[in-house]
Amino acid sequence: MIIDLILVIFISLAGGLAVGAGFVAFLTVLGIIPRLTQLSKTMKMIHFYEWAIVFGAVFGTFASLRDPIIILPSFLLIILGLTGGVFVGMLAAGLTEVLNVFPILAKRVGIEDRIEILMMAIVLGKVFGSLFHWIYFVN
Repeated sequence: MIIDLILVIFISLAGGLAVGAGFVAFLTVLGIIPRLTQLSKTMKMIHFYEWAIVFGAVFGTFASLRDPIIILPSFLLIILGLTGGVFVGMLAAGLTEVLNVFPILAKRVGIEDRIEILMMAIVLGKVFGSLFHWIYFVN
């Protein structure tokens, strides 16, 4: 019984370390955070971005393990949801910028001279898809 518990603890810690190391390597090797601060012209606030990712990962892990119930007024939940969505969207934008996703996609689709239309189509698709999901599938 105790050996099984120790084995589960060891495997859990090893898995967590592997995923955490992969996440950190992903962010540092690709330079996501510095590129994100360049895009948003907030290089002076890079430490806030780094700490936001650290706290987000820690609190996200805690929330996934504990399944907390947060009772807040609706307007605060809307503000929290919007700020979280903006942060994740900016992180995704930094990733796509680093990997040059938009120019490659525009070249393959054949609209190299209209990359703004491609970006707006992706943004609007994401917004409407998210709204559709939240309106119809989330109680």
